[in-house]
Amino acid sequence: MYTTQDIHFLNRREFLKLSSAAVLGLFALNILDLDPALGQPLATPKMGRIVSNLVDAYDTPSLDGKVLKTFWKDLVLPITEVAIGTGKPDHNHIWYEMNHEGYVHSGSVQPVNIAANPIADSIPETGVLGEITVPFTDACWRTVYPKKIAYRLYYETTHWVTRSFKDDQGNPWYEILEDFYQYKFYVNATHMRIVGKDEVTPLSPDVPANQKHIEVRLKDQVVVAYEYGNPVQMMRCAAGLETWDGYFTPEGTFFTDYKRPSRHMINGSHAAANTFDLPGVPWVSFIDENGISFHGTYWHNDFGRPRSHGCINLPSSAAKWVYRWTTPAVPFEEQKIFKREGTRVEISA
Repeated sequence: MYTTQDIHFLNRREFLKLSSAAVLGLFALNILDLDPALGQPLATPKMGRIVSNLVDAYDTPSLDGKVLKTFWKDLVLPITEVAIGTGKPDHNHIWYEMNHEGYVHSGSVQPVNIAANPIADSIPETGVLGEITVPFTDACWRTVYPKKIAYRLYYETTHWVTRSFKDDQGNPWYEILEDFYQYKFYVNATHMRIVGKDEVTPLSPDVPANQKHIEVRLKDQVVVAYEYGNPVQMMRCAAGLETWDGYFTPEGTFFTDYKRPSRHMINGSHAAANTFDLPGVPWVSFIDENGISFHGTYWHNDFGRPRSHGCINLPSSAAKWVYRWTTPAVPFEEQKIFKREGTRVEISA
């Protein structure tokens, strides 16, 4: 049984399967022991949110086990053990024991935390980025009717805060600018932390832009970042699921010319099939005009196999690493940047 956090970043044995021995010798990061996106030791996640509508819990970490019970979406439970399972699914053998009640495959569980935050009394005129620090919180259209829900906002989603205030009962609120329709809605201010400037400073700023590039290997569902031709970072992804209606990640050469720390991603009508409405998608690095991007993911934890509408889904910490490491850098006071100087991205089958 494992006592480390869900391994989104590949360990050395997996890297060996995907890379030549020469490349492996140059790859110095101990990904099993450290979370390279944060540079900190991995810790067992304390809680998990069920992200699928219905999820079975088994008596052992295996789909061949006995079903003990079924959990439903947005149920939050303690993660009491992290285990390595056997058999299917082949791409991810990490299972979570939920509250000693049974094992659930990690692909259906978002590791979460609960943290209350100090309230920012004033917000800059241009606004500032905030991040949700609870499993979920329901934002409302008007604070006088807090039960009239605008959106449910999930852990690690990011949003642009434009105002801080208290209502007549003294409850603290942040005003959020929704960036797709330009609506405004309101969230309990204790459920969101203001992102500091030091959190988004560029990574490896001394490396020339032309000496950085990213490789996406669709067959292996991994992303590898290089400096001076040497791999410095590697992470699992979930790229496009090729279907009859064209959801796939394109192959070729691209550049991270357009970046945003947050994006409300919407596709199609709610009444149509294969649509999505995802507020607060964090750390977005677009690579083409059709909206294909690297970005954080909160609606699944199932990395290592294709399952997106074409984007390159990453754990939020990994997407933040890509966002900070690639060029151009988004100014702290801005919601986006577009410049023809992005980092090269090579996508291959």
